[in-house]
Amino acid sequence: MKKTIFITIFFSLFCHTTGQNNLYLVYEFMRVDNEQEGTYMDIETFWQKIHEKRVKNGDIIGWDLWRLQPGGEDQGYQYLTVNLYDDKVKMMSGAGDFWKAVTQAYPNLSEEKLNEKFNQTSKSRDLAVRLYVEQVDKTEDEFEVSVGTVAIFHMMQAVEGKYWEYEEGERKAWKTWHQQQVDNNTKGSWKFNRIMMPSDNHASHITVNMFKNWDQRYMESPAGPKLSASTRRALNKGVLAREVKNVYQAVLIRQVR
Repeated sequence: MKKTIFITIFFSLFCHTTGQNNLYLVYEFMRVDNEQEGTYMDIETFWQKIHEKRVKNGDIIGWDLWRLQPGGEDQGYQYLTVNLYDDKVKMMSGAGDFWKAVTQAYPNLSEEKLNEKFNQTSKSRDLAVRLYVEQVDKTEDEFEVSVGTVAIFHMMQAVEGKYWEYEEGERKAWKTWHQQQVDNNTKGSWKFNRIMMPSDNHASHITVNMFKNWDQRYMESPAGPKLSASTRRALNKGVLAREVKNVYQAVLIRQVR
């Protein structure tokens, strides 16, 4: 029954958003053992050159590598990579000529050497979770994500039967809250993402608070946002429509655009 409900919701979301100029992202949460840290970073250096060619070829529009804080193998995930797309079909199909990008990045490496790198990739980390995500709302800002950006990822689960109620609360009430913080320069940006799949994941949405650096992240905020009584009621209603499943703080350490 739950699987049928999700298929219905996913199909309606897919149709509803077709043609919109939204941002689509693939989140990949990595587990990296302490002794594999150095090897993993070397592997990401190898992949970064390939992502640069994928961007140039129009396969993706960007790639980010985030280090989750505080770090260490005990926290569950240590890194998050994000591939950015301007089209959901490209995201879902993995569009583009992957091998073209590989050979452009490493024209002098033999197929044997490339396969060695691919094998090292799988040994250096455990790709624990992959999420296909659509950005459905954000604050009005000119914030540009760059190396050094600090982000807080809230993994949200809409309460059963309150999926749309939760989304309305985020987009109509909480967005107002975050917009005032952006306008006060105590936050760089806020983004509201909907997880398109998989359906059996522990979250249905991801909210992302972004700061230009650690100074802004821990800047002492002025008095709380001035919100109307109706907006505060909507905030409280939205809180009751979701559960916060996990919170990750991260810093962007590499980027391709």
